[in-house]
Amino acid sequence: MAEASQIPMPVPAPRMSRVLDAVLDRGPALAAVAGLLLLWQGVVWFFEVPEYMAPSPIAVLGAFQDNAGTLWLNFWPTFFEAALGFVAGNLVAILLAVWFVHNSTAERAFFPIAVFINTIPIIALAPVLVLIFGNGFAPKIIIAGLICFFPTLVNMVRGLKAVSPATLDLMRVLSASNWEIFWKVRLQSSLPFLFAALKIASTTCVIGAIVAEWIGSNFGLGALIIEATFNFRSPLLYATVFTAALLAVVMFALVSFAEAKFIRWKTSDVH
Repeated sequence: MAEASQIPMPVPAPRMSRVLDAVLDRGPALAAVAGLLLLWQGVVWFFEVPEYMAPSPIAVLGAFQDNAGTLWLNFWPTFFEAALGFVAGNLVAILLAVWFVHNSTAERAFFPIAVFINTIPIIALAPVLVLIFGNGFAPKIIIAGLICFFPTLVNMVRGLKAVSPATLDLMRVLSASNWEIFWKVRLQSSLPFLFAALKIASTTCVIGAIVAEWIGSNFGLGALIIEATFNFRSPLLYATVFTAALLAVVMFALVSFAEAKFIRWKTSDVH
């Protein structure tokens, strides 16, 4: 009896090879960032731009080192406000979207109100909320939530409705309950739309928290930006702005990581 041929098992790539592949994959982005920093440094040096107008990257790096404690202390309030606003705003939007899909009367009644609220500029709404709730965390969280709310609501409603009638008819033929149709069909079809909105919200919630801190706050990155601006501490101003941008990038990366875990397929018709 002939011996069974053995199928060679794939050998996992060495760790160093995977790290090298990751570096090469991000090479163009890293090169572009390095080029922009060199250009920025060269322009400031060549034209002798005063530091209070546009500090060089070296001066901004020095501000990071000299004010690390201040940046760290003001980072956490902004992160807290943005994260809670992100969770609250998106959770309310998702629940409303589910209600709208299952109750067309509610959608016709309340969706125009959601559109109207979205048309109010955040910079105009922030003072009103500060007057009502004071200078604590509440108005910042509400503003961060509001700026996340509408894109998630629109995308979630569209995603929950993006189910073919044939699929719904099949589920009804199989005697599926409304809960089973929602859990196994509607929710699955809505995930690409939902994560597209969450990626937007992950960055805009930071903007909302900072704008709220501009209106009335003694702590947070937004308050530090105002303080550095009025005191002409441009290196600290730029360092604070970069810190806020880093916070938004981290939140975007977390949402992207969650998307990779929850969505196991690729879709080409979600923009």
